[in-house]
Amino acid sequence: MKPVESTIRSDWPSSDATPSFSSPARPESSCGLAEPPPIEPSETPAEEPPIRTLLEQFLARLWSEAGLAENTLAAYRRDLESLAAFCQQAGLRLRHISPRDVQTFLVSLREEDNLAVSSIARRLVAVKLFCRFCYANGHLARDIAALIETPKKWNYLPQVLNEKQVDALLTLPDDGDSLASRDRAILELFYATGLRVSELVGLRLGDVQLEIGYLRCLGKGSKERVVPIGSHAIKALTEYLRDLRPQLADGRPTDRVFLSRTGKSLDRTNCWRMVAKYARRMGVPGKLSPHTLRHSFATHMLAGGADLRVVQEILGHADITTTQIYTHVDSSRLKAIHQKFHPRQ
Repeated sequence: MKPVESTIRSDWPSSDATPSFSSPARPESSCGLAEPPPIEPSETPAEEPPIRTLLEQFLARLWSEAGLAENTLAAYRRDLESLAAFCQQAGLRLRHISPRDVQTFLVSLREEDNLAVSSIARRLVAVKLFCRFCYANGHLARDIAALIETPKKWNYLPQVLNEKQVDALLTLPDDGDSLASRDRAILELFYATGLRVSELVGLRLGDVQLEIGYLRCLGKGSKERVVPIGSHAIKALTEYLRDLRPQLADGRPTDRVFLSRTGKSLDRTNCWRMVAKYARRMGVPGKLSPHTLRHSFATHMLAGGADLRVVQEILGHADITTTQIYTHVDSSRLKAIHQKFHPRQ
């Protein structure tokens, strides 16, 4: 099979893509990146193309055949561009790259870029898949991906807010601020639904059904799911849609739910900054992000007695082991279960 040309589709995003394509979403799978379809080996080409050309062909293959999300593709691009820069700096030819060269690359990520082990493990996934693609298309002398071991990483408990802290955060948007009703609706919706930031900013008016208390969102891999909304979030969202959104839209033809001060669609970065702004006002130690509210939502749901499978479905986790981490966050719940079921108390 011949390599897929990067021009196979005219709307394929290049490295000069828009900001919405350049920022990756924090993955929740074990490695953070999806596995593409298996690649069958092909005959060795007569001439070795530049590594960046192969990178574009690999990304085009993932986009056209694996159907990966834009944020995932953006993460692949950044990871592999760092490998290309390393090879260029070290004077390495792709055909003769070895497992030791890849290990040296990973060590540089730790020592020079100060990346965490989890980030290095995710980057290694992209490198191994790219190497398999190159080997299958005859651009590597051997399949070095099979010889590289993924580093072990710790499983850290996520940072969560307690219920009093959440209540304090949700009351912070001041009516004196012109965007207070929008910010309040966003914070309420994050905590009420556990949405990812990319899912929330991607909501369209037709996705939100306030009369029946549900919304529809597109998660990772464009997987659609329906999520219930609580009464507090419905009230805050109703006020925003009725009073502020028409002013922000100012007659512009847009169906995005959340708009910026200029009337454009609110992007992930500005939504992140908005949450961080209120976190600083509240004085919460550590970094509070939209994902902190997602963690808090899941932890409080399980602490209240929700079924693990239900929480998994609401969060959109493909694997229940990702959801199980929240069962270890609430120590009071674990103690209550121990006292209830252990025979000797």
